Amino acid sequence: MVNLDNDLKQKILRFQKVEITEYQVYKKLAAYSPEPNKTVLNKIAEDEKRHGQIWQNYTQTQLAPDGLKIFFYTALAKILGLTFALKIMENGEEKAQAGYQKVINAFPETQKIFEEEKHHEQELLNIIQEEKLDYIGSIVLGLNDALVELTGALAGLSLALQNTRLVAVAGTITGVAAAMSMAASEYLSKKAEEQKTPFKSAAYTGAFYIITVILLVIPFFVFNSYKIALPLTLVIAILIIAAFNFFSAVVKNTSFKSKFLEMAAISLGVATISFGISYLLKTFIGIEA
Repeated sequence: MVNLDNDLKQKILRFQKVEITEYQVYKKLAAYSPEPNKTVLNKIAEDEKRHGQIWQNYTQTQLAPDGLKIFFYTALAKILGLTFALKIMENGEEKAQAGYQKVINAFPETQKIFEEEKHHEQELLNIIQEEKLDYIGSIVLGLNDALVELTGALAGLSLALQNTRLVAVAGTITGVAAAMSMAASEYLSKKAEEQKTPFKSAAYTGAFYIITVILLVIPFFVFNSYKIALPLTLVIAILIIAAFNFFSAVVKNTSFKSKFLEMAAISLGVATISFGISYLLKTFIGIEA
């Protein structure tokens, strides 16, 4: 039995808590996951359980798992997908791995635990199968087109009409029509490529287009002044871009900053140009709202 000083014992207790918590998370995720995800998740869960028992042998302390983290990761998986939740959890595990390095000399088993933890992420990446990730291109198409087209349309309509209800109605009609058009184009494109599920690709494109439309026009239904509604719509557009690019960066290991700045620049640039065109038309043609 190794004699633990207080600092070392606290480190080991933290490792133990993480392992038993992640054991419960993996077991819960495995319970509703299809094969082959279920088998691998159960295997990793048993590894985590064994790691926790190793630490408990040293600490001689039985700990309860972190119920809040179990709820958080399982809820995250149900809402945003298994891949996203596991990537977030594995990022936390990387910090734990750095801590393992510090106690390898004191605890020989740590080396084996460390090696097993390093393999977890790659193992997960190799087996996880999620439908939504297969259609990420269709989702990007729906989101990006809605953001670019509708922010531009709403900016132009705001100055041209200066009536938020009219802008909201015109924006909604424009958005829904564009969503159906985009979905139809995606269907025909995927069918031409002989993809097995062109209808699903079209459905993802159309659905995310319409969701984006709804979020962007809400301020025009709520506020009477376009000077308030339009800036709020642009803020919502930025939040949508940030949320999607964060999700994409996590599940696809891409750069969040570059993709976010690119999408934001395009959407806001089109909105600015549309607003400018409306201003020029009102000024030189003499159209009054």
